[in-house]
Amino acid sequence: MLLDTLRVPAVRDLAWLLLSADLLRAQPPVGALVTPFDTPHEANATVDWLRALDADPAELQRELATTNISRLGRYAERLLAWFLRHGPAARLVAAGVPLRRSGVTLGECDFLVQTRQGARLHWELAVKCYLHAGDGRGQLADYVGPNLKDRFDLKLAHLLNHQLPLSAREEFAALGYGGPWTPQMFVKGWLFYRHGESPADPAALDPSHGRGWWVTRSDWPAFAAAHAQTWRTLPRLEWLAPRRHEPGAAEEAGMAFVDAQTLAAQISHQHEPTMVAAFANGSAGGWLERSRGFIVPDDWPQLAQAYARQ
Repeated sequence: MLLDTLRVPAVRDLAWLLLSADLLRAQPPVGALVTPFDTPHEANATVDWLRALDADPAELQRELATTNISRLGRYAERLLAWFLRHGPAARLVAAGVPLRRSGVTLGECDFLVQTRQGARLHWELAVKCYLHAGDGRGQLADYVGPNLKDRFDLKLAHLLNHQLPLSAREEFAALGYGGPWTPQMFVKGWLFYRHGESPADPAALDPSHGRGWWVTRSDWPAFAAAHAQTWRTLPRLEWLAPRRHEPGAAEEAGMAFVDAQTLAAQISHQHEPTMVAAFANGSAGGWLERSRGFIVPDDWPQLAQAYARQ
């Protein structure tokens, strides 16, 4: 697998963004899925391009360092824009195109893209991490953001009803980009399920989507004892690809790999869910992520179920 051979975090994140499973199936008639490569040749060329980028990532790293990126979505946008500017497949026409009426912003088109075959596409990118907090009803509303400010059904409705139609509006036509533009959605991420539960997936989900687990703080000691690992918290900008740290690199960056008891003490003062990952030593040294999940406050499940039913 390509991801197993890449070592640079930003390149791994870009490869994951391009090659990982979508969270959703296509949602016709409006919600077509992005296909980053039109042909097998483009897919193979992208693999070679990613390997070359991993060997010489300095230009990409300088680009990412030009501004302080704090939001996961913004980080993913920067990575995808880099691919569209420098990669061997579709090319970027414009990014972050705002639509306004009488000085009021109506929305923003994430990416206008032209394929090498001449198709003109409007891509809307979303990278999401949702926790399943439902009671087995098999609905997208059961998937909620860790901070209970986002829900998968609401995000999908916003994509289908507002974001994807932006490039068909008269305000967009006045911007001079021509058209027509075919809207497509690019929805990546991870879905997390309570440890020990296997609810039925809603029909809208791609069954091969990325999966993790979640446990309450009270359940954490027993869970960790059954999954003896070395642990580390994952800051938000590390929520894309599974993490890999070369020998010595993690220590140089000040990353703390700890046992389960120390991890619990580290997050005991936090009032929100915390993403953590289990690591094992790689065959050539260093650390490889084996699984990821959230540790949530003990009252979070009840609050999350109430939010899912609103």
